[in-house]
Amino acid sequence: MSGHMNSQSSPAVQYQIREWSDEDSPACWQLFHDTVHRVNIRDYDERAVNAWAPRQTDLTQWTDRFRGNIALVAEWSSPDATPATATNSIVGFVDLRPDGYLDRLFVSADHQRVGIARSLWIEMRRRAAAAGCTRIETEASITAKPFFESQGFQCVATQTVCCRGVDLTNYRMRYQMPLDLLSGLP
Repeated sequence: MSGHMNSQSSPAVQYQIREWSDEDSPACWQLFHDTVHRVNIRDYDERAVNAWAPRQTDLTQWTDRFRGNIALVAEWSSPDATPATATNSIVGFVDLRPDGYLDRLFVSADHQRVGIARSLWIEMRRRAAAAGCTRIETEASITAKPFFESQGFQCVATQTVCCRGVDLTNYRMRYQMPLDLLSGLP
């Protein structure tokens, strides 16, 4: 799946959604860390974002969380780049466990609100339906809750979770797969 983004503050960028691979882990970790510290800081204090996304992580454990999941990345490059100057970079990622739990959906702090999260979600939803998943659940941050609501998720509960000794508020949310997706209709 590919998409285009055009904003007044940045040049036209093309992105493509592809399957995650082990080699993507360092870039996904960096994107996650940077996004939590630059975007989620609007809704959580510094102590909370430091607990949620510490400076360092065990990259093996981070990678292992993707394995066995449906995992996708959004990768972009500038359309006016030449083969010599083209650099593809990951601007978003999402992963869904086999039990229907959406573990992570993050978009780069520099690429917010241009459709990347929605594109990742639409492709993930399609793949989840093809795998027979009838319901998807997630625990959304304060920051992400409006996005998930806009995509048809219902808030099941507000909860406080402890992350590295710090209490964080998030929302348990549920998405019921539409019957037309489950039956394979377009």
